Amino acid sequence: MAELSAQPTSIQSIYSWYAEDRLYVNRRYQRKLVWTLEEKQRLIESILKKYPIPAVLIAERESEPGSYEIIDGLQRLHTIISFIETSFATLDGKYFSLEHFPTAKSRASSGEFSAELSSEQLSQKQVSTLLDYSLAFSVMRNATDEEVNDVFGRINTYGHRLSDQERRQAGVKSAFSEMVRKVACGIRGDVSTDLLLLSAMPQISIDLPMTKHGYTIKAEDVFWVTEGILRSTELRDSMDEQCIADIAVCVVTGKLIERSKDALDNVYDGSSPISSEVESSTEVYGADKFASEFKHCVDEILKVCRSGDGSITHLRDLLFKKGNTNGFPSAFATLMVAFYELIVKEKNIIADYSGVRNSLVDLNSRIASGKKATSPVERRKNIDVVKGLIKDSFIAGNPGPTIYGNHASLDVDNIVRRSEVELSDYELKQGLLMLSEQRSEDKDIIDKVIKTICAIANNGPNHAGKIIIGVADKESDAQRIANLDKITPKKVGKRFVVGIIREAKVLNITTDAYFAKWKNALRASALSSPLKETVLSNMDFNDYYGMGVIIITIPPQAQLSYVGEEVYWRESDSTSLAKTAKVIASLVQRFVASN
Repeated sequence: MAELSAQPTSIQSIYSWYAEDRLYVNRRYQRKLVWTLEEKQRLIESILKKYPIPAVLIAERESEPGSYEIIDGLQRLHTIISFIETSFATLDGKYFSLEHFPTAKSRASSGEFSAELSSEQLSQKQVSTLLDYSLAFSVMRNATDEEVNDVFGRINTYGHRLSDQERRQAGVKSAFSEMVRKVACGIRGDVSTDLLLLSAMPQISIDLPMTKHGYTIKAEDVFWVTEGILRSTELRDSMDEQCIADIAVCVVTGKLIERSKDALDNVYDGSSPISSEVESSTEVYGADKFASEFKHCVDEILKVCRSGDGSITHLRDLLFKKGNTNGFPSAFATLMVAFYELIVKEKNIIADYSGVRNSLVDLNSRIASGKKATSPVERRKNIDVVKGLIKDSFIAGNPGPTIYGNHASLDVDNIVRRSEVELSDYELKQGLLMLSEQRSEDKDIIDKVIKTICAIANNGPNHAGKIIIGVADKESDAQRIANLDKITPKKVGKRFVVGIIREAKVLNITTDAYFAKWKNALRASALSSPLKETVLSNMDFNDYYGMGVIIITIPPQAQLSYVGEEVYWRESDSTSLAKTAKVIASLVQRFVASN
């Protein structure tokens, strides 16, 4: 049984925990960073005035005593940490003074964060007031996952400002809720491990256009907002998860549900009949299967939008002849179910993307909307209207290999973004060719990739990794490629997709032949078994908006891997030869400890 104890803790001590990587966030029940700048500033003002603020609830990690998962208080703790690290100023425009806090100053000097050097700073007395402020901490010890989930769910029914979907997901642990959450993360691009350090939260949180916090994911770059389906504030409030949940119920149960708040509330209510049906249907259908199908249908819709003469580039412009600034999740759900039924259920493929595009122009005026379109009967009518408009541009085929055998374009975006956070498991390469005028092949690049495959495999038995060919990690390289190959790189996070089709053209070979060059090189390499075989069977190509990328997946390995007689390992984002017996022994121990 869980034990609860009070542990008042100074902000100075909390910052030390943070700096020592002792504060974790569990994404199974925690939401994104969502506070506005004013909310952050009000909290700091309260601390400086020595006003009381709500207690923080944490759970000590059984596997790592002295480190904690944040159950309640994520927004508050991140606000305090980010203020100390000069991410924002107080209401009267003053930044934290690093000169009066050596621990933070040292972290800034070592490059852990970029300091804002402003002449308007807190006084030494104000810094002391903040650092000495004692936060009320409640610590759960010996708590099971079920107890933590239950506590989190109860806390978030006590009037905290959660959106409807955040409230539904809070503390719920089910196959359906996990599927919805993971698909939503995959579409947004904030895919990560379930457990991550508090310091990593900015990398998986969303910056809104009007409230720049420096978070990695920009709302305007996320599919839902880019295509106009949701407004950025709706994305922040998890309306994307609500939309996915609605579509998911219809798909996994094979029955349309009423599109309403009450209907989804019932789905997440573990005691309701529909909740039991959805849960069992999800387990039978398969979460991975649904995720692949969902992303494939999104990819197909995006290809439809980008086809034709280029006059229409986004879904909002296609579906609405007159300007529309509001979101349209209902119309999107109709379109998605129509695509799902034509492609997945009826096994068709699109033969004429421009034909589908032309048939969908001003779709919104041809389907019912509003309250009259929420019942299952009316939703069926709308879906059938869409299918009737576009079915002539489809032909019978086998979409399975494309749906389940390859990464979707959205997956590529997520891998690129994830590579910025989980450095040791990911690597990006722009291609085979040198960035010189002669465009000769880099004779070392394939050898480097082979060694990196080995190094990523040696991260441990619970680690998978990815290498993408066709992505530049430096803006200068992307610009050089743009000039040399006359392409427009696509920025994803801080990286740039440049593709490999441009290199195939320079080499005067087909894309298939270019892919074969990489595959044959890996096949002829000295990579040890079974690593070589599993990597070869997990290589695929994605067209990625006509640019083309190769994705090499390194599945988890059960034993140490080699290149010939040599062992390689990852040091952050670098691949190194294991030169000493001590390093090799530590790598071996990773695999021995798991057996």
